[in-house]
Amino acid sequence: MTAEAQGRAAASCFRLEHHLGIQPLGDLVAVIEQTTGVDVAVLDAGPDEHGLTMCDPAYGTVFIGVARTRYPMRQRSTLAHELGHVQFGDWAADGAGNCGRRSPAEIRADAFARHLLLPLDGLQQFLTDQRVTSRSVLSAVVQRYLVSPAVAAIALEQAGYIEAVRKAEWMGVTTPQLAVRFGWIDQYNALQADSNRRRAPQRLLSRAIEGWAAGVLSAQVIANLRGVALEVAEAELAEAGIVPADQQTIWADPANRPGVSCGGSQAVSASGSTRAA
Repeated sequence: MTAEAQGRAAASCFRLEHHLGIQPLGDLVAVIEQTTGVDVAVLDAGPDEHGLTMCDPAYGTVFIGVARTRYPMRQRSTLAHELGHVQFGDWAADGAGNCGRRSPAEIRADAFARHLLLPLDGLQQFLTDQRVTSRSVLSAVVQRYLVSPAVAAIALEQAGYIEAVRKAEWMGVTTPQLAVRFGWIDQYNALQADSNRRRAPQRLLSRAIEGWAAGVLSAQVIANLRGVALEVAEAELAEAGIVPADQQTIWADPANRPGVSCGGSQAVSASGSTRAA
């Protein structure tokens, strides 16, 4: 099988295994964490850094990190791409690869991402038999599946809706251009704000909140995980009705204290009186 075919087959199996159907996927971070148990974080990163996948070989723990960005469709593709590496266990491969061209593993992960985010049978169900000639259809696909125009154009060609020439033309269109032209720029701005925020792994944050409620962690730990001010974290916890456990000091009852020998001549009783040894 080609890398493209492998990626498509794996994406189809993933949707089938996790009962995701052929409909658009919503919050992709939540989808990955809930279906796979992989921890996902949205982090501050450099302009040329998009995502990475790490696996602890000793414990089998897998972590996906992606950069926060004002390009929400790119971030979703990066998340799906890194999930593809998880599905194929690509971290086990040796070597850094050839920087001059994309490796078969990278091409396969690209294909997995495209077909996971925009399955061809879902696209065909959405468009039925209508002719695809205008950018309004491209915009509708991009908006519905939250993919880039390039991903949408590739899928439209693979499904037989457009020719290679139109695909090449539409791959140069940007999402903001479509959002402004076809009236969904407010939705796009909301997506931008969401993708440009740090986000802690949900399980890690949940455990930290449990620790704070039990009185063994400070609220500053939660604030650091979320990348917010301490006052913000404390206010959110209070508004949610989450309070630390009441750590009462348990004082010993004097009557339960053992007697103490004093030089062999006297012993102090629990009541504090003395008696001869």
